[in-house]
Amino acid sequence: MLTLHAAPVVRVTPGDAAPLHDAAVAVDGDRIAAIGPLAELRETYPRARVREWPGELGPALVHEGPVPDAPSPRERIHALLRRGATAVLAHHLADAELRAAAHRGGIAVLDRPRPPALAPAGRADLAVFDADGACLATVVAGRLVHRRR
Repeated sequence: MLTLHAAPVVRVTPGDAAPLHDAAVAVDGDRIAAIGPLAELRETYPRARVREWPGELGPALVHEGPVPDAPSPRERIHALLRRGATAVLAHHLADAELRAAAHRGGIAVLDRPRPPALAPAGRADLAVFDADGACLATVVAGRLVHRRR
């Protein structure tokens, strides 16, 4: 099912000088189908489910430091998702159980950092942040995996 993730502000890259306002990211399965004004995407995809988010929607983060401590590998990976990260550097996943938890959670494992960005046909890894920078929601490969209540 195609979903439009809509927000007052959509940033294609974290440092966008000209973010899109009243925009959305169309997600089809695990890929981005389109990025643009919400009204245009509603017209293009009239049967799409619409998730409206407060704050700024943009690419999920790449976590470049050690994975946060928690009681279990699953909880350590969930701590990344709560921060809006959907990718981690491989050398921070030396433990086999932690690597397995990352794999089960859909976390991308990278050999080196890459700048986060949204692009049509790219993997649908999105995050929504409030004005204070707190993560409100994280989408990994098109699946909503974290939502702050």
